[in-house]
Amino acid sequence: MRPCRPTVLLITRNLPPLLGGMERLNWHLADELQRQADVCAVAPRGSAACAPEGVAVVEVVHRPIALFLLAALWKSVWLARRVRPVSVIAGSGLIAPIAWLAARLSRARAIVYLHGLDIALKNIVYRAAWLPAIRRMDRVFANSRATAQLARDSGVRRDRIAIIPPGVHVDVAGPGNGEAFRGAFGLGPGPILLSVGRLTERKGLREFVSDVLPQVVASCGEVQLVVVGDEAHDALVARSQSRESIQAAADAHGVGNHIRFLGPITDWNVLSHGYRAAAVHVFPVREIPGDPEGFGMVAIEAAAHGLPTAAYATGGIVDAVSDGVSGRLVAPGDGAALGLAIVELLTRPLPMAPMIAFARGFAWSRFGERMRNDVLSTPTP
Repeated sequence: MRPCRPTVLLITRNLPPLLGGMERLNWHLADELQRQADVCAVAPRGSAACAPEGVAVVEVVHRPIALFLLAALWKSVWLARRVRPVSVIAGSGLIAPIAWLAARLSRARAIVYLHGLDIALKNIVYRAAWLPAIRRMDRVFANSRATAQLARDSGVRRDRIAIIPPGVHVDVAGPGNGEAFRGAFGLGPGPILLSVGRLTERKGLREFVSDVLPQVVASCGEVQLVVVGDEAHDALVARSQSRESIQAAADAHGVGNHIRFLGPITDWNVLSHGYRAAAVHVFPVREIPGDPEGFGMVAIEAAAHGLPTAAYATGGIVDAVSDGVSGRLVAPGDGAALGLAIVELLTRPLPMAPMIAFARGFAWSRFGERMRNDVLSTPTP
């Protein structure tokens, strides 16, 4: 007979393992918790087919967001009363009111994992209706020191906050299939600057091809910017930069033939080969008030492959990139400095061993251990 195990309820809009860091984090959160608990999830339609083995999923409508929230509230309260979890986890601040109510009605702990924007959003309705629920949560996990500070600034009690950064696959070192990646996508032999993530205003690719890429091309010739990702959908602040606008900016600055858009890559093995094929991971995130970069999971993934990151030192990126070890950090918005950092990484690569060792500090196993120790503790009466 299976020994008695605690039950955890996870509520998320992002369970399937898509490209974004939030999606991958929720996927691994469920997977790590089910090692010592029975995990139930309320998630969008289509999630059950992608859920980790052992995770039971109750699906609800995904769009529009208002209908999702109503459906998730109904199903979460019903499920919490039925399975009596020790903890109810909101996969983001957007879900916090639902998780808080479901937890209170089932005498469980209410927990939320914050990613950055979900605590910094300036929308009046969101701050009036959602922030009070986040403040009432029994536990608030933050993905970085920057996000934890945003939570404190928003009135969350310091003693309720724990910083638990996302994890990364660490079994990726060694010779890769970079040439196979180049061949599969018809990429040339020049050095690859890799960008991984959604095409939002915050990610700053349009500004990068205007202000930074021409400088790098002038110094390094046949360098190519390879973009993995697509426009943002279903985000709290979905301010996208279209492929067309980024390409137009590149054309206008004479580097249009140095950029390739590959679209989203959801197959981890293919993306892993892309990290191996690249020479530098570029992360030109802009510093935009009310729209912070909470962490920078892709920078850790790059480091796990021995790929350095060149980035602006903003938000949680300062936790995800160790300057001089896993990449280079420059002052936010200083395009000239970022260009110089990229050229330096191309001409004088950082040693791989310290880079990979830094990434191993963010292994999913460590993320899971910290989560299990906290989430599965006895609920407060």
